[in-house]
Amino acid sequence: MLINYQKANIYQDEKLVLENVDFQVNEGEFIYLIGRVGSGKSSLLKTIYCELDIDPEDAECADVLGESVLALRRSRVPALRKQMGIIFQDFQLLIDRTVNDNLEFVLRATGWKNKAEIKERIAEVLELVGMGNKGYKFPNELSGGEQQRIVIARAVLNSPEIILADEPTGNLDVETGHAIVNLLHGLSEQGALVVMTTHNLQLLREFAGRIYRCSDHRIQEVTEKE
Repeated sequence: MLINYQKANIYQDEKLVLENVDFQVNEGEFIYLIGRVGSGKSSLLKTIYCELDIDPEDAECADVLGESVLALRRSRVPALRKQMGIIFQDFQLLIDRTVNDNLEFVLRATGWKNKAEIKERIAEVLELVGMGNKGYKFPNELSGGEQQRIVIARAVLNSPEIILADEPTGNLDVETGHAIVNLLHGLSEQGALVVMTTHNLQLLREFAGRIYRCSDHRIQEVTEKE
């Protein structure tokens, strides 16, 4: 089991956003998190990649990739995050560097040193997301959909077991958004766990997955109800 939360309470700025979270998901699954703005979807993701802490007294269990995030030393966080791919709605690409340089920066920051291997891996992930001929471009030379594809390429550089996508289609048109979710769905079919927050309920009908709703400080699976 890649993520195992039992009776976890999640706070944001000392305000309880989710109570008694039970959330168990595994490799190869595609998980939707739905709910209104402020319902706790992003806060849950932040606890998974250790941007937001869960107090040990506020959970019976909170394990990610076999490690308890309740007692995780800050020095262990980078190693845990290296096993995840994180996709943000606002891209967070380095605008003064080309696509290739953005991806190389991540690889070098996570321990890659061999130039040939770095070049080969960048070519692989760009091909995977359909951007094989865009490595020389700067982010501002790309459309929103193209930038989001680069963000996905960046997220999968280290072949992560978990991919967390926070509203990855929020700033995209319908057709481009569908292409992005189709790409993420393909990654789950290859064995990655994908957890995606979204407000676009149409996607739930077009791409299969387990559905969890955040509402009234609670999270519950509603797969059969949607």
